[in-house]
Amino acid sequence: MFFSSWLLKALGLAKAVNSACTSSLLVDNFANYQNNLNSLGQWTSDDGTTTNIKADIASKIITFTSKADSYFYTTFACAQATTDQYNAITFPLKGPAGATFQLELQTSTTCSASTYKSYYKSLTGVTGAVQTYTVPLSSFTGANLNAIKSILFESFSVNGAWQIGAIQLVCANAPSTSVPPSTSKASTSSIRTPSTVKPVTTSQPSTSTLKPSSSTLKTSTTIQPVTTTSTAPPGTCTDLLVDDFASQSRLTFLFYNAMLLPSSDDGSMAPVSGRADTGTSVIVANNHLTLTPASGGNSYWYTMLGCSKTTGIYGGIGMTIKAPQGFTMGIELQTAKDCSSNNPVLNDLLSTDLGWTFDGTEKYYTIPFSKFPGLDADHLVSLLFSGLSSAVTLGPIAFYCGSTGSAYPIPSTAAIVVPTSTIPATTGPSAYIIDTFTSTDSNNLGFYHGGDDPALFKQTTSKLTINTKGNADLSYYTQISGGCSDIRSYDNSYVHISYTGSSAFTIALQQHNPTCNPDINPYPYTWDSVEASRYSNSGKTDIYIPISHFLINRAVVIGFSLKGFYTSTTTTITKIEIVKSVPSGFLVPSKLPTVPLVFACTRPNSFAFAIDDGSPEYAQRVVSSIAAAGIKVTFFTVGAPLLDASTNLTNVYKNMLNAGHQVAYHSYTHPPLEGLPTLAAIDWEINQDIAAVSKTLGITSKYFRPPFGTEGARIRQRLAATIPGSKFVAWSVDVQDWLWAATSTPEKQLANFQADVDKGGNLVVMHYLFESTVSYLPQFIEIARKTGKQMMRVDQCLEDPDAPPL
Repeated sequence: MFFSSWLLKALGLAKAVNSACTSSLLVDNFANYQNNLNSLGQWTSDDGTTTNIKADIASKIITFTSKADSYFYTTFACAQATTDQYNAITFPLKGPAGATFQLELQTSTTCSASTYKSYYKSLTGVTGAVQTYTVPLSSFTGANLNAIKSILFESFSVNGAWQIGAIQLVCANAPSTSVPPSTSKASTSSIRTPSTVKPVTTSQPSTSTLKPSSSTLKTSTTIQPVTTTSTAPPGTCTDLLVDDFASQSRLTFLFYNAMLLPSSDDGSMAPVSGRADTGTSVIVANNHLTLTPASGGNSYWYTMLGCSKTTGIYGGIGMTIKAPQGFTMGIELQTAKDCSSNNPVLNDLLSTDLGWTFDGTEKYYTIPFSKFPGLDADHLVSLLFSGLSSAVTLGPIAFYCGSTGSAYPIPSTAAIVVPTSTIPATTGPSAYIIDTFTSTDSNNLGFYHGGDDPALFKQTTSKLTINTKGNADLSYYTQISGGCSDIRSYDNSYVHISYTGSSAFTIALQQHNPTCNPDINPYPYTWDSVEASRYSNSGKTDIYIPISHFLINRAVVIGFSLKGFYTSTTTTITKIEIVKSVPSGFLVPSKLPTVPLVFACTRPNSFAFAIDDGSPEYAQRVVSSIAAAGIKVTFFTVGAPLLDASTNLTNVYKNMLNAGHQVAYHSYTHPPLEGLPTLAAIDWEINQDIAAVSKTLGITSKYFRPPFGTEGARIRQRLAATIPGSKFVAWSVDVQDWLWAATSTPEKQLANFQADVDKGGNLVVMHYLFESTVSYLPQFIEIARKTGKQMMRVDQCLEDPDAPPL
């Protein structure tokens, strides 16, 4: 990986190297590795694939456990070794006995150039003990030693523990400096540029454009090339995963494959019927991708390969495919010597050229590189499927070792086991009917009822028919009071719901704010949620939930809501009522813990800006605005973009942490979590986010903000099980950037912010997705400051005893 000079300068890391050396130049003794800076103040890191990486400051070493494609690198502003009379690189190293590794030197034509070439030196003789390597710079034949940008340690032949000591450039003028001769095995690999990596014109169709991002969380406009440079001995190669289709949102919201490189369709796939989450037929389910092309067969789909080097390692790319008899498509491999996709070489074959035939069943198919005449297999940029003759389903895509492959194993997912214990039935004081859906505008108590979308919540002939098409963000409400209702006398009673169809939804009991005033934010103040399916009878006709299972202040209740529908199967409800007890034989399940749902700060006179991820190009401006205001804020970050070094978000958030701000969880790929089909899928998002934040930032958190604000019983239960003591953070001040920022009236963001603040809101949601929102941030801060409230982090405003003092 190469960090361009403009980025280093932006981070304030550029530093000149003195000429006419008199002693060796210390490049890195790892004393500042915690900040990813070497001894020159320049960036240093691994590629994110090593494990157990640790800098020992006292011993001046860094240790890590490598994988086949791992590398470690350190950078320069621009080392002018020839002018400054440095003639070698020296470092102590310890690795597995008999192993080999490779040193890569990246140089540019001039110090100001943004492109660079890579030169390699293979090193052998690793003994298992600490030994010093001194590599003459002259062994990198053809390298411009007056514009050295980076040194990389890579191609570790043995996956195991490695240790690198202090890295130095040897000064030719220093006393007792002698550089041993070497037989160079270096070679020029590529000219890489930090330009945007994306597929360009394909051979079919003749012209194409990338799908415009509909994402509200664009992660990057620049993709750094990822290279597979392993020269592992025979028997040690492992298949390299391109995409396992583990997440709909990773592919169609963040536009990432499993390598965290761009992947998308061209925007022309056929519209979907019966789904609410996407406008095109790019559907991820059960580790498979289904594509339905538009009529005419001109749709295409691509996935980036990161300028992969495969010669002597991988023989091709394989995947399972399920397609009808007679199905055909084009297969295109794009290559580029400069590892960009601005003007790639297009290598095309038809599925029939590869001998592929289909019969409607899922089978394994390979794309052997040997089938493409003249293919540059060391600079593979992207894989593209075009001219799809009909719908097709793809399984996991992976590079396979050697000349034959086999289907990449789908990760096994153990079912999430939740407690199934039961509790004794209780008897309440009385019963009353809440809703039988006989009136359009009010329930049987004369209070409001209605849904977020009347087209999806249909009241007809004394029944409510619900099909949100899987949109878990929509709700139906039925109130038991026009203000606050005290239902504590019904703690031993049950809410009973008569239904048919699906029980894949959430039932919530809403709590009013302390003043029982709907004109004060937040309204509702909070609610607790339970999973309908856990409280259903075996015949799937009746649901009974103890009132005591809704852990809110039941002295100030608004009413019930039906929400978090995670299915496209219809639910029909005919009655909602309070009953004294349950039928004989009904087993009442125990209450599963749910994390608290928070809309407002609890500390008196407090106000918190809680900022969700956005576009990396605006991150530094957000940082500058909050620094100028002298306030502390909370950032909720999505995990996957942290692992994408091209976003620079890891560095941004490390700086934020160092400045005293809070960073917390916001899922791994930003899906509507309650809408995911299984508990295992929800857990994957939570655990991957935890791992990404821990790996990149070295922290954990007890705070979580749901993508899109989507809430339900399952996500709150899984958070309680995964992160005990955590909080589910919503908001009471919404700038509505998602609605107004890109319109002709972006100033409505200011109006919305002011209106919510005037109602007493004190916990903000905003994103740094748009120019207008970022530009308004100083004004948002000023509006908040005029309230006289103290601005602080979310954990501080919620009076967390573990939060730093004010």
